Amino acid sequence: MKVLGVSGSPISNSNTDRAVKAVLEATGLETEFIKLSEYAIAPCKACLGCLTTNRCVIEDDGILLAEKAKEADALVIGGYTSYSSIDARTKSFIERLYPLRHIKGFMREKPGGAVITCAVPENVEGLPQAFDAGSNAIMFYMMEEGMLFEGSVRVMGNPPCIKCGHGDLCDMSGIKMLFGPNATITSVGVNIFENQQDAVAAAAALGKRLAQALSEKQ
Repeated sequence: MKVLGVSGSPISNSNTDRAVKAVLEATGLETEFIKLSEYAIAPCKACLGCLTTNRCVIEDDGILLAEKAKEADALVIGGYTSYSSIDARTKSFIERLYPLRHIKGFMREKPGGAVITCAVPENVEGLPQAFDAGSNAIMFYMMEEGMLFEGSVRVMGNPPCIKCGHGDLCDMSGIKMLFGPNATITSVGVNIFENQQDAVAAAAALGKRLAQALSEKQ
């Protein structure tokens, strides 16, 4: 049994990367980790050129990645919430799995899960429910492909403003938008996956659920 983990984060060794890897490690199975920023992958053209071949007509790395998903027994997709929605790389990856659907349903009945890194605090009036939007994008993809969605891991991320050099003063600062007009980089701090006990526990639990779901299929 092999579990494929995919991260849409372009940041080197990001919170998203490490959380996805934590899920993979918790499965106790053979795993492979993919960082989408290391591949060239365009979004789906909605041309239906894959209808009879189950292979995309766009000749880029999307074909290789779809083949890896097809061969894997379970799939973990990690993304972050750019503009309170799933990021473009992760969305493109999901779209390019569409050729696996036609007639044969190659992803059907495979267990899967999501890791979502989100800088928007939970349950703050006036702020978007960004985590839910990101999680739902992956959950509904898996639902529509007949996969077994085993849950999501929420990782608290960081607005880019913490490292732009103007985060404390800029009128458009995401820090002030998310945490109030008096918030600063120092007062908000930097979120690290390993310091988030709930996220670490959720990643371990998701990995174990994926392993259990695979064992029940044997």
